[in-house]
Amino acid sequence: MTLTATRRHPIGVFDSGVGGLTVVRALRQVLPGEDIVYLGDTARVPYGNKSPRTVERYSLTCQRFLLAREVKLVLIACNTASAQALPALVADSPVPVIGAVEPGAASALAVTRDGHVGVIGTLGTVRSGAYATAIHARRPGATLTALACPLLVPLAEEGWVDADDPVAALIARRYLAQLFEADPAIDTLVLGCTHYPLLRDVISRVAFELTGRTVAVVDSAHAMAEAARAIIAPAGNGRGAPGRLDCFATDTSRLEELAPRFLGEPLSGFELVDL
Repeated sequence: MTLTATRRHPIGVFDSGVGGLTVVRALRQVLPGEDIVYLGDTARVPYGNKSPRTVERYSLTCQRFLLAREVKLVLIACNTASAQALPALVADSPVPVIGAVEPGAASALAVTRDGHVGVIGTLGTVRSGAYATAIHARRPGATLTALACPLLVPLAEEGWVDADDPVAALIARRYLAQLFEADPAIDTLVLGCTHYPLLRDVISRVAFELTGRTVAVVDSAHAMAEAARAIIAPAGNGRGAPGRLDCFATDTSRLEELAPRFLGEPLSGFELVDL
C-alpha cells in the first residue's frame, strides 16, 4: 500500500527504552500533524549489551507490535537495533523502515569539513561497526573513530545533563579525551544513542575545551525525523492540528519521571503491554 493511501495512518517508533522519545520529540517538531505510536521495550532494556541474535529477535517483536497498529512508517529509535537488526526488520515490514545509523551517517558527512568523524554510542552499536560501514560507503576516504560511552545513558536518565554539571562534565571529558586522543582531527561528532541528545550541551562544551575549536555535533534523532519528513511530506496527512501520541511500554517503572525529560513535554502515561 502506498503512503498516499495510508497518509492518515500513524508513524511507528520503537526503542529498547525511553531514549527513543527524543526521536518522537524531533518528529513532533518537523511533522507536527502526524499521529505517532511509540513502543519502549523497557522490560528488556538495554539492548546494547545483548547478542546480535537477541537484539534482532526483540526488534522484530517490537516492529510487529507497531505493524499490528497499521503504521505507515517504522522508525528504529535505537542505534543498537539499527546496527544489528535493520536488514531483518526491512525484510519483515510491508512499510518503509528508517534506522538511526544511515541518517546519522549522512548528516555527519554533510557537515564534516575534513572527513574526520567521531561516533559515541553503546557498546553494541560501536562493536557492530555500522557507522563505519555507512560512512565509508558514502565517502571511502573518511576517517571514522568510534567509542562506547555507557555511562552517558544513566546520566541522561538521572537528569544530570546541564552543561555546567560537574559530574556530567567529568564523565564526558573522560570519554571524549580518549576519542580525541585517537584522532585529534575529529571535526564532527555523531551522537549514536538516542539518550545522548539530552547531553548535547555538555558534550559540545567539553569537546571545545579539549580541542580549542568548535566540533559539529550531529543528533541522530533529528536526522531520523528529517529522513521521515523526506518520505512522508509529499503525501502528508492533510491535518493541520497537532497529531496524537500513543505510548506503550513493557515496563512502566519510572516512566512518569523519565518520559517528559526525553519528550520535552508532559505525557499523560504509558499503556503497559506484554510482548
